Amino acid sequence: MAVIRDMMPVFELFQPASVEDATALLREHGEQAWVMAGGLDSFDWFKDRVKRPAVVVDLGGIEALKGIESTADGLEIRAMTPLTDVVRHPEVREHYGLLSKAAELVASPQIRNQGTLGGNNSQDTRCWYYRDGWTCYRAGGNICYADTPTSMNREHAIFGADRCVAVNPSDTAPALIALDAKMVVQTADGERVVNAEDYFIGPGIDIMRMTVLQPGDLLTSIRIPSTWAGAKFYFEKVRDRQVWDFPLVNVASAIRVSGGTIEDARVAVNGVAPYPMRLTAVEDAIRGASQDEATAERAGEMAVRGARPLRQNAYKIPLMRNLVKRSIRVEA
Repeated sequence: MAVIRDMMPVFELFQPASVEDATALLREHGEQAWVMAGGLDSFDWFKDRVKRPAVVVDLGGIEALKGIESTADGLEIRAMTPLTDVVRHPEVREHYGLLSKAAELVASPQIRNQGTLGGNNSQDTRCWYYRDGWTCYRAGGNICYADTPTSMNREHAIFGADRCVAVNPSDTAPALIALDAKMVVQTADGERVVNAEDYFIGPGIDIMRMTVLQPGDLLTSIRIPSTWAGAKFYFEKVRDRQVWDFPLVNVASAIRVSGGTIEDARVAVNGVAPYPMRLTAVEDAIRGASQDEATAERAGEMAVRGARPLRQNAYKIPLMRNLVKRSIRVEA
């Protein structure tokens, strides 16, 4: 029997005009509420009828959740700010070009016009078994269909697997981690600020979620401190298609160099684990070292230690190794 697609299930739509109204709705409806930002991830779920929320809270009408502001210590980017605005903003481009570059490589221009920075960091995994309604671990079942002898797992994890081998699909997430960004979350108890690297969680913590957001929580903004403003930045994304595709592997680095010596560094990758990975061991190893080929080579080898490839994705090991190497030897 054919499966009918592109028919959304019935839900009650709310379009609040303020953060207070939105959070009140989310608290009232709890697990039955779905938060919609740009709608790109949401509409995919709804059309395939895999997600069937009773209530959808559309944030599109909340002006307080849009825009980029300079602060005493950097920038504050509201969660509903379109990716195109992030790419084009002069202060982002001048001082935090790592984020501008990452945002510019998301999907296509049309999608960047609609997609938001908050949405890009809060979207669910793109594993085709999970998104097509298979009852895997993440969907409440008792098997990972991507981790069997005959499964298709070319795009899946080589690190951090815990029953589930689906990867995080965000391009801007590793850039935010490298910039030491803070995620501002509105909860029932007030505002909570979470380091970007702690915003994302793996299946070992909660296999049903990819972020710390609980029912009733709302990501309202992203704060980027001035700590890494003007550093040497590097971002590279490898994907199958040059437009409208998710990363096979991407890398983001922020490095401070003085006299040819690496004073400090932050390096993050995505597409290789269920969460964006900050490579703290690599950072520790290159801090105080010369910014040369030997250091880059050592960083690349260290980055892939402990990788456990699946049947079809061993190529991610040399790919990740080379991306990390290039991110370390970046020129000014």
